[in-house]
This record gives sequence, C-alpha cells and structure tokens, in this order.
Amino acid sequence: MPDSTPIKPRERDVIVQALRAGVVPKLGLQHIQVGRAPEVEELIKDIGRIADGGAGIRFVIGDYGAGKTFFMNLIRLVALERKVVVMSADLAPSRRLHATDGQARSLFNELTRNLSTRTRPDGGALASIVERFVGDALQEAKKSNVKVEDEIQRRLAPLQDLVSGFDFATVLQHYCRAYDEGSEEGKTAALRWLRAEYGTRTEAKAALGVREIIDDGRFYDYLKLYAAFMRLAGYGGLLVVLDEMVNLYKLTNSASRSANYEQILRILNDVLQGGAAGIGFLMGGTPEFLMDPRRGLYSYSALQSRLAENRFAQNGLVDLSGPVLRLQNLTQEDLFVLLRNIRNVFAAGDASRYLVPDAALTAFMSHCSKKIGDAYFRTPRNTVTAFVNLLSVLEQNPGAKWQELVDAADISTAVPEDGEPLVTPMAAPGAEVKVNGDQLTAFKL
Repeated sequence: MPDSTPIKPRERDVIVQALRAGVVPKLGLQHIQVGRAPEVEELIKDIGRIADGGAGIRFVIGDYGAGKTFFMNLIRLVALERKVVVMSADLAPSRRLHATDGQARSLFNELTRNLSTRTRPDGGALASIVERFVGDALQEAKKSNVKVEDEIQRRLAPLQDLVSGFDFATVLQHYCRAYDEGSEEGKTAALRWLRAEYGTRTEAKAALGVREIIDDGRFYDYLKLYAAFMRLAGYGGLLVVLDEMVNLYKLTNSASRSANYEQILRILNDVLQGGAAGIGFLMGGTPEFLMDPRRGLYSYSALQSRLAENRFAQNGLVDLSGPVLRLQNLTQEDLFVLLRNIRNVFAAGDASRYLVPDAALTAFMSHCSKKIGDAYFRTPRNTVTAFVNLLSVLEQNPGAKWQELVDAADISTAVPEDGEPLVTPMAAPGAEVKVNGDQLTAFKL
C-alpha cells in the first residue's frame, strides 16, 4: 500500500492496540499485510469454488507465532467481500467437533454467534440474515396472495432432503409469524434454536413445536444445512474457520481424541468426494497437531493417508493443491516491509510524521538477529510487539533517541504452550503478558 494513503484514526488505533497486545487486529489488515501471494491466490480459488456450489477444506499449519491466525483472518475478509458468509471460532476444552456432554453444541453456538457477512463483519449477522430471508418471503407472499408459511415452505423445499430440513423450515415459519405479528419473544425463541441454545427437545417442542434440536451428534449435518440456507438467502455459500485445532491434540483421552479425528475424517471425505456443496473449512493448527505419530492427525491412519503431502515438492518447489497448507517463513525482506508498514500505521499514513527513519528498521532487525537468531522472522510475533512498543515510547517521549531504545529492546522467542508468561519487550521490569496460542503472527499476503 502506498505510504501516502491516509489511514482512518479508528483503524490506526485498532491496529496499534492489537499489535501491542499480541493479537490480530480485526480492522485494517490491508495496511500491514506483506508476502504470501501464492497461498492467498490458492485460497481465493477455494472461495470461488464454494461460491460456485462446490466445497473445500484446508489445514493451515504453522508454528506458534508463524502467522496462522492472521492468514485465516485475511482469507475470512476476502470471503466476506465475495459474499460468502463466514462462521469462525477457536476450539477449546469446552468446544470440540465431537462430544457427548455438549462441547460440540457449544462450538456450534460460538460459530453462529460469530457468523459474519460483508455488512456485519464483526459477527452477530444471523438475525439479519434470517430477517432478510423472512422479509422477502413476506413481500412475495403478499404479492402472490398466498400464505407466508406456504411461501417459506416453497423457498426451503431444497432443504427437505437434508438432515432436520423440515424442522429448520418449521423454525423459520415460526420466526416469520412472530416477525409479522411483532412478537420479539417469538423471534427470540426461533433464534435460540438456530444458535443451538436449547439443551433439551422438550424445551424446544414447547417453544417452537419442533421435535429436534442442534445437538452434539449432528454438528456437521447442521453446518451443511446452514450452508444450503445461506445460498437460498442470496449469499455465495459458507466458510467455516476453526482456529486452535491444537486443542484436539491436547486431549488426554484417546477415545475422545479419536472421535474428533473421525469427525474431521468425515468432513474431509465428504468434501473431497463431492458430498458437500457451498461450504468450505479452514482449520488452523501447529505441526504437532498434524504430524505427531501418537496424538496428531497422522496418528489416525485414514487421515494420514489423505493428508500426506506431495513428496515431489522439493528443491524449493511448493505444492499448494493439497488439503495441507504449510505457511512459509517470512524472509528478512518481508519483515522489513512489515516494520515499515507498522511505522506507516503509527503515522496514520503521513510520511512527514514517521517516528523513525529506515535506518532504525535495519538496526532493529540487526538487534533482533543478535538476540534470537532467525526466529525473529520465522515467528515474529514478539519482534512485532517489541517494535510497536518502541514506537509507542518514541511517540510519548519526543526527545528520546531511537538508537538507545533499539539497543535496550528485550526480544523473546515465541512460547510453544498456551498461557505461559513472557516478559513484554520494552515493558517495565517484571511485567508479563499471557500468550494465547497463535493470536499474532507473521503478516504475509
């Protein structure tokens, strides 16, 4: 992006605050992205395939701090621009793909709460999508002089062949009646069902007259149902973004871990064999999650055979056609551009307000190299945080010399375990920061 392009104050503040905290900003990614053009182009093809009624699945693999969360968030924004609806969530001990105690239902609930569209990129778009669909059905019913229930039934006829398609149509009919009558209670009851908030069938039947609920056993079936509905509602399809897949690797119970891997295998087979339509999956995990022979995906023989990478992609060649997408390391040139972009963000796009010259960027990179070696560009989360803190000190202390601050910068390598403390670069002695998985990353586009 040209340095002369102004940056909105809100975007500038969001980016700076996020980078200081070690997380990926939700706004303004275009101002800091660098590199990884081949990977992005390949994922854009996947999004096009989803919008054309196909399906896709990718496992984004990289070390802690290597760029998984940033990369997937970038693809998420691209999907929204292509009118593809996006569901996103981080896996956790209480949120899994398969469970018997409500963890899968909890994950589905989180996905629906984070459901996003181009006009609602921050999540919470489910109600607006349903209201848009129901509103169009009401107008068409009045225009054609037919019952609105009949119109909704006609529009949702393609869902009848899917699991719980009839109950899904019944819930939308209930929402439509409540919408027409101005009943907020009725609309809330329907949205609760759609967000998997009913824990028992009895409760759902009393509120809506349906016999089924979204439970642990039908997690993937309902995702496919949602994908079909999004297309009927006028969108291009559905992209499901699941981060922190390493939480499945961390499951100590082998039966639970195998059940979750079996769910992944089911999704993978369905997508690769053409059994899914208008839906894509983006799953982020560490190399251990993929390759560990005892607890990773490769420990499940059927998954290992399907996820085996192209052994001919050697000698500097890269194969991006398979389900596994390994994020390549940043180059030193990439990191220089990234630091320059961060400097530009601090100045809100005004070159006359730069806090440091190009020489400071080179000196800072040299200092990082001496402190932690090539880890500063392979997993540059803490390098970026240190540079942001350096600029923050200069911004608040105009008389400070950048040369002295660069020499004093304390750079740490990424921590491979969630929640372990790190000394914050450029922070006061004894200050600590909690690292949560892969929340900040190498910025490559």
